[in-house]
Amino acid sequence: MEFSAADFDRLMMVDLARNACEEQYKKDPLDSENLQKWGGALLELSQFQSVADAKVMLDDALSKFEEVLTINPGKHQALWCLGNAYSSQAFLNPDSDVAQGLFDKAADYFERAENMDPGNEMYLKSMEVATEGPKLHKEIHKHGGMMQQALAGGGGAGPSASSNAGGGKNKKKNNDFTYDVCGWIILAFGIVAWVGMAKSLGPPPPAR
Repeated sequence: MEFSAADFDRLMMVDLARNACEEQYKKDPLDSENLQKWGGALLELSQFQSVADAKVMLDDALSKFEEVLTINPGKHQALWCLGNAYSSQAFLNPDSDVAQGLFDKAADYFERAENMDPGNEMYLKSMEVATEGPKLHKEIHKHGGMMQQALAGGGGAGPSASSNAGGGKNKKKNNDFTYDVCGWIILAFGIVAWVGMAKSLGPPPPAR
């Protein structure tokens, strides 16, 4: 797997953040903000991995976000992050029935997050895009082996730490969401672009 200089810098930064969160967890396992940052770092790092390793990281991220909600059930950002993680898992799973179940879980978490923070634009958009998930899943898995390059090629198609999940209808900032991870909306847009490219190139050659 090849990385650009920007990808490598980003990977190093996020990996340092993950390590810092792990150390902080040893000192204070009830720090929900730290757990959320840790899960966000894992979501970010998963896009630089092979499909198999990405699945492991996503499972780990899910456990962190679930732990956040055990400590602080009202933390709607963690619900939104769970939706992101389940959506990413769905795209990585070639079984359409399994993927549908994961998309359904994601939609439920997005809706719960929006119910806790009504009018949050990112949550509302996530709910809208969630309905397109199964269709996108069908498209990318038509192309077999090329799908892995799109989903695990690193730097561009996966969740990013650059978006602001706290921008509601008043564009307010959520100070307790200092390490906000981008929703799978970025992943979906990346997949749309990849599908367009794959179609323009035509179907992959038959196996010999």
